[in-house]
Amino acid sequence: MSLEAERQRLEEEVRARLHGRFPDVEVYDVELRGRGALAVYIQSPGGVDLDLCVAVSNELDELRDRYALEVSSPGLERTLRRADHFRGAVGERIVLRLAQPRDGRATYRGVLQEAGDEEFTLALDEGDVLVARYDEVGKATVVFVSAGDGGRHE
Repeated sequence: MSLEAERQRLEEEVRARLHGRFPDVEVYDVELRGRGALAVYIQSPGGVDLDLCVAVSNELDELRDRYALEVSSPGLERTLRRADHFRGAVGERIVLRLAQPRDGRATYRGVLQEAGDEEFTLALDEGDVLVARYDEVGKATVVFVSAGDGGRHE
């Protein structure tokens, strides 16, 4: 089984385990780090705190027998993997790395303008627009821009 197929299987397992006990908790993402560590990123309307992470971790006790398990919020600089992640980040600055370069370029930075079912539109920092399909994405991450001091963290 490929690493991505195993990650998807684990994500489904985590969703199923949490569904009844934590109906307000959304499994944002599951990341398989090698074959020995599993990160589960959750969201909740009331926010994610240490108590919620511990309760979710305890519910996933069986997975802790197989993996080093980490449960946390996806954070401000969250990974965008699925179309719904991109839709939730419209208006945000992102860094995009394509799996295969276009015209010799693989990394793009800009503001996510639109996110449909198959593709998204990124207004690039240099003024151009990039339209890409989700299956072209190698990695995409929201970039936190601090409003307080005008600084950027990229």
